[in-house]
Amino acid sequence: MFHDRARIEVLAGRGGDGGLSFRREKHVPRGGPDGGDGGRGGDVILVANEDFRDLSAFRQKTSFKAGRGEPGRGSRKHGADGEPIVLEVPAGTQATTPEGDLIADLKAHGARVVLARGGKGGRGNARFATPTRQTPRFAEVGDPPERADVDLHLKLLADAALAGLPNAGKSSLLRRISNAKPKVAEYPFTTLAPVLGTVESPDGAQLTVADVPGLIEGASEGIGLGHEFLAHLERARVLLHVIDASEEDVEERFRTIDRELSLYGAGLDVRPQAIVLNKVDLLTEPPVFPLEDERVVRVFRVSAATGEGIEELKRALFTLVPPAPAPTAESEEEQELPEFLEYRPQPPARRAYRIYRTDRGFRVVGEAPQGEELDAALEAAGVRKGQDVELGDGTLEWR
Repeated sequence: MFHDRARIEVLAGRGGDGGLSFRREKHVPRGGPDGGDGGRGGDVILVANEDFRDLSAFRQKTSFKAGRGEPGRGSRKHGADGEPIVLEVPAGTQATTPEGDLIADLKAHGARVVLARGGKGGRGNARFATPTRQTPRFAEVGDPPERADVDLHLKLLADAALAGLPNAGKSSLLRRISNAKPKVAEYPFTTLAPVLGTVESPDGAQLTVADVPGLIEGASEGIGLGHEFLAHLERARVLLHVIDASEEDVEERFRTIDRELSLYGAGLDVRPQAIVLNKVDLLTEPPVFPLEDERVVRVFRVSAATGEGIEELKRALFTLVPPAPAPTAESEEEQELPEFLEYRPQPPARRAYRIYRTDRGFRVVGEAPQGEELDAALEAAGVRKGQDVELGDGTLEWR
């Protein structure tokens, strides 16, 4: 089953704690501090992969957590960074916040965005040694990681897309002109999910054509199956408007779909269209398309059942699909941006306090929070029952 939407929860890795260690070797009874820094927590990264077709990989598993940074050790050994998580999605996937704000539009293969950044590793006690404080008995704990809820929405990347009313014969047409094998039946809404097919020319050129579920009046307002799939028409460079020519109201059928495309927006109302009058095998005379519209670049009369007019349509597709726009300085910058894009779901304000590990427990320095916030911060740092927690001039035993 085709899935074009998913919601995931991502949690980066916590930073590793700094090492609390002193050099202890033979003939060096009073070695100085040698605790190394903790490793950085792993990131959660979203990457576009053109080999993926939909978001079905996120139907069963929706929660992802990156690796935690390892703690620093003695001999100034720094902890290893946490293992990042790389989530691959189809090219054309948009990542948004649950409120609908765009995080990234991963249109090109290899485009990537950091959804959650791992916490910074804590500094080891070797970093706190000074001429007046030669034996610091504390080390910094690692920073907490970022987390985010992210909505994924796939918009298919196709050169051409089939649009039309239910039972117009779009699936049969796609089977005729491409390598796709969609389900075909004599009842409306046979197609319940978008289908992609590849059309090949004799010289080896290829085009991608998308078939989406049939649209009905009111689809742009959420009526029928077409509402969720109108987005898959957005990136098609030409629309193949398939109409059942065996019916008498060809003009009204065209206007019904054209009205929904206009109400949906996203430029669909000005997109070039080729009219495909299907099912001509059921007529005694060639059908006539009565409208003149500057958006209509060509009218084809075909029969997906018998193959009449199919070869002409296939050859014409390679001339009808507008070439991809030439890259400009702005478009090249836009394409390169996702390679380095970083989403900060919860931009942390600089904390007014820091937490350090000591040889007896923990020390909170600065303007410490109160109540549950402080408890949560200490628990995340790893405090255990019976350890001392230094707050200002006082010391508490954690219970």
